[in-house]
Amino acid sequence: MSQQKIQSIIESSIAVKQQYVADPAFLQKIDTAVTLVATAFKNGFKVQFCGNGGSAADAQHLAAEFSGRFYKNRKALPSDALHCNSSYVTAVANDYSYDDIYSRLVEGTMYKGDVLVGISTSGNSGNIVKAFEMAKSMGIVTIGFTGALGGKMSELSDVLINVPSTDTPRIQESHILIGHIICELVEAQLFA
Repeated sequence: MSQQKIQSIIESSIAVKQQYVADPAFLQKIDTAVTLVATAFKNGFKVQFCGNGGSAADAQHLAAEFSGRFYKNRKALPSDALHCNSSYVTAVANDYSYDDIYSRLVEGTMYKGDVLVGISTSGNSGNIVKAFEMAKSMGIVTIGFTGALGGKMSELSDVLINVPSTDTPRIQESHILIGHIICELVEAQLFA
């Protein structure tokens, strides 16, 4: 019984990926994200990530692929996950609101030319929505990773990569795959 359930879960994950691998418009969104991120790095700007829970872990993971390395031993790229300073996060959440933790960092540390990647399966995470609103007001490029519906982030994302699923684990599995694709292609462009 458990092997059948395991097989069913794996097949469900594959089915989601088969939907977007067959969609040229979806693949074009990933390609556009690669171009925007590579351009920011080429021009000396940074790429910042934000998310909550598992999506925060994905944000930290993907930022580390740029600031550390993906495949190549190469120069570090300026990238971080905005939640990594726990003193800052808890102070702003306490003094203002949890919804303000990312928007204040965007306002204080990012500039036009930078890229902000927000990861939210629903697309409605209040702190990411506010961060994207701040980014848009500052002329910062936004790339949203969401589930099928896109939520509020659909209107705030310059590129919306909305995985065709409403099942959180399947969405998150796709987010890390797509993030790895972007990291691999950006690294290959910058360090041929």
